[in-house]
Amino acid sequence: MELTKGTDVFSSVGEKIGKLERVVLDPETKEVTHLIIEKGILFTTNRVVPIDYVKLEVEERITLDKTAQELEALPSYDPSTYLDLAKTDYPDLDRGVEAVYYYPPLHLSWWAMGGRIWYPKPKFVKAEKVIPEGTIALEEGAKVISKDGEHLGNIERVIVEPSENRATHIVISEGLFSKERKLIPSLWIREVDEDEVHLSVWSDLFDQLPVYEPVA
Repeated sequence: MELTKGTDVFSSVGEKIGKLERVVLDPETKEVTHLIIEKGILFTTNRVVPIDYVKLEVEERITLDKTAQELEALPSYDPSTYLDLAKTDYPDLDRGVEAVYYYPPLHLSWWAMGGRIWYPKPKFVKAEKVIPEGTIALEEGAKVISKDGEHLGNIERVIVEPSENRATHIVISEGLFSKERKLIPSLWIREVDEDEVHLSVWSDLFDQLPVYEPVA
């Protein structure tokens, strides 16, 4: 699918929803997972639309398989929960479309937004005596390695949502004395070895993250 910034987006019954503003990429595969649709006549905010909703894409327009009413349930686009990417991060996308990664905030069950599956439920949990079947334990102190093999720091804390102990984020600390902390969503974890956690993002993106200041 070749996506172009500014392409008109229509509902399944021909209602004009808005224009394509940018796309959301999977950090590991670099594939498009969602479209950011610029607000128009029907919506007062930009909306995040799963790529699976696209029924037809031609040069002049994108048609979705949902009505405008069904699309109203989709979340609004909040720039503070996404990270802008440099053009070098997505060389296969062209024609002016910009790309972002999802960077979910704390205390948000993003996998069940809007009453439906939004992103996969985290398969990682905080290491305890009993680990639920089908999950992977994250150990505090484990080394964190970027996609390009850089040691970014160690896990200082695993942040979980309380109902199922699912890990939503890890806090990485680097440095021996003046420690700098960064917050990494578990969405970015590619695999876990015995004492290492491997991310699907590169070290230069990690460097762009804001410093995490834990609440006292």
